[in-house]
Amino acid sequence: MKLSSLQLARYQYQPKLPGMLRNGISEICVKVGEPTQSVADQEKIQALFPNTYGKNEITFQKGANTSEAKKQVVGVILSGGQAPGGHNVICGLYDALKATNKENILYGFKGGPSGLLEDSYVIFDDAYINSYRNTGGFDIIGSGRTKLETEEQFAVVAEVCKKHGITAIVIIGGDDSNTNAAVLAEYFAAHNTGVQVIGCPKTIDGDLKNEDIECSFGFDTATKTYAEIVGNIERDANSAKKYWHFVKVMGRSASHVALETALQTQPNICLIGEEVAAKKMSLAQITDYIADSVAARAAKGWNFGVAIIPEGIVEFVPEFSVLIAEINELLAGNKADAFNALPTWEDKYAFIKAGLTEASMAVFEILPQAIQQQLFLERDPHGNVQVSLIESEKLFSAMVKENLAARKKAGTYNGKFSPLHHFLGYEGRCAFPSNFDADYCYSLGYNAFMLIQYGFNGYLSKVSNLSKPAEEWVAGGMPITKMMNIERRHGHDKPVIRKALVELDGKPFKFFESKREEWAVETCYVYPGAIQYFGPAEVCDLTTRTLALEKA
Repeated sequence: MKLSSLQLARYQYQPKLPGMLRNGISEICVKVGEPTQSVADQEKIQALFPNTYGKNEITFQKGANTSEAKKQVVGVILSGGQAPGGHNVICGLYDALKATNKENILYGFKGGPSGLLEDSYVIFDDAYINSYRNTGGFDIIGSGRTKLETEEQFAVVAEVCKKHGITAIVIIGGDDSNTNAAVLAEYFAAHNTGVQVIGCPKTIDGDLKNEDIECSFGFDTATKTYAEIVGNIERDANSAKKYWHFVKVMGRSASHVALETALQTQPNICLIGEEVAAKKMSLAQITDYIADSVAARAAKGWNFGVAIIPEGIVEFVPEFSVLIAEINELLAGNKADAFNALPTWEDKYAFIKAGLTEASMAVFEILPQAIQQQLFLERDPHGNVQVSLIESEKLFSAMVKENLAARKKAGTYNGKFSPLHHFLGYEGRCAFPSNFDADYCYSLGYNAFMLIQYGFNGYLSKVSNLSKPAEEWVAGGMPITKMMNIERRHGHDKPVIRKALVELDGKPFKFFESKREEWAVETCYVYPGAIQYFGPAEVCDLTTRTLALEKA
């Protein structure tokens, strides 16, 4: 296989480590912090995690290594959707493991959690690891979305670990995957298996964060990738001066990706789902807001612009959420078969009208027909509307078009509106990691092994002070239970890591809020360009605007 010049060069990049991890394994000791408690529902979480709850936060610092000297056999899995830098977590883990004892072994279980259940694995060696350093993707061992959550599954995993003499499992994943890691850690502790579980925080969505986890890995690279493309689109819009571009970006449960992309590129419009929910904005109000920008720019002779739409925006619109809930009920059980058997859309429309409340039908009626039909596409495994399939960028451009037509008829608008649509999703998930993500991920993996070496279980690998140069980063660990609360999932109370939404009183949103009126009317575009890997640190090692503003 012929390799690109960049790929060859990235193999040679040596990721930067936090200062205290550069001392050498023999000179790293533990500083024990305060005991922890969960973010909410403390009594319930403690009852569910009696063996792993309330443990102390820890940080690593320079000092004599006091960990027990023993051979370590570690297993690692990648869980959930891809995020740039995942390979480097494994590389950092491998390097620390081998630096401690050449006899240590690292198993990579294939295809995510199912690899653990099916005992499908590869044993890493230098040649295997070296061909994946600083590269994007999860193809080193693959990933999967199987959940580890039942006693039967845990028993199988325990047997697989016993068979190979595995002393620890590292789970690289998002909030659900690390919730599973906490539950597995509790099972191992309760059954005295001697197997530790360590998690690493991954998701490009940016919603696995809190006062301890400053950002999840992959967010930096993905948003820089999207910002490059949006910047290119803005340059084209400002050159052709005849198109409005509606750009949907990933982020179903939170709008961090949309906000960061907007902070980097300064588009005319960026919707923030959390604000829509807080203000209880209707589809009509959102449409008016976008149309106001289109009309104001048209009055200046600028019939072009760029709008960023978060993937999950419609779920934040209260009236739309009610509509979705009613549709789910309308098609529950065998009723979906009766609906699908109807021969024409007209017949299906009559069925829908008879089943929805008057308020929800009023919302349904204002949707373009293509979007109406998307709401009745294939259901998810639980029988619910697959909201991620709704083309919200086309929904809003169609509604804006109708709004502008009404304004033109009333004589209050006389511009041209030619929309184009884009969805930026998979382009960002497997990009070559930025220097920040390459360094951060390598540090998370290296740090994960230090947590294993010192005997911690049910902890998340934690690297903080990330807005500073890597030398000043702080490595340590925190109990996963600290991030948990109880949520209602599929009719049951379950312990889960609390998702971090965009904070409307946080510095990143406040800065955006202070600028958006100007951006909506003027042409203030910023063109970030491609991610830079070589050159001055102020160009190559930049953190996200979100992190810079939060830590300013």
